[in-house]
Amino acid sequence: MAVERVERRLAAILAGDVAGYSRMMGADEEGTLLRLNTHRREFLEPKIAEHRGRIVKRTGDGVLIEFASAVDATRCAVEIQRGIAERNSSVPEDKRIELRIGIHIGDVIIEEGDILRGWCEYCRAARK
Repeated sequence: MAVERVERRLAAILAGDVAGYSRMMGADEEGTLLRLNTHRREFLEPKIAEHRGRIVKRTGDGVLIEFASAVDATRCAVEIQRGIAERNSSVPEDKRIELRIGIHIGDVIIEEGDILRGWCEYCRAARK
């Protein structure tokens, strides 16, 4: 019996989410979405592309990004954190979009362009 092979590759996976997202959405849905989407379009997506990342999945306040290089993933994460802090400098504390980021490096399974594997537990632990 032939065994179906799955596509695997070594990757650096950056997982990020917005700290306090539920609280901010409860207080001001439209304002929170506007601030998050503005950061995403103007800053996050260009920064990810600059470091050769590929957005695999977006969920409300979260994102999974694949990098072929751990160095690229780390540099991107550092630049994102610094840039977000700068962009937040004149924003009231309760309205700031602050990101938690974790990076996992390991073998992942690719299925229809999505990444499958237990990497999320590693990233979740790293963000705490």
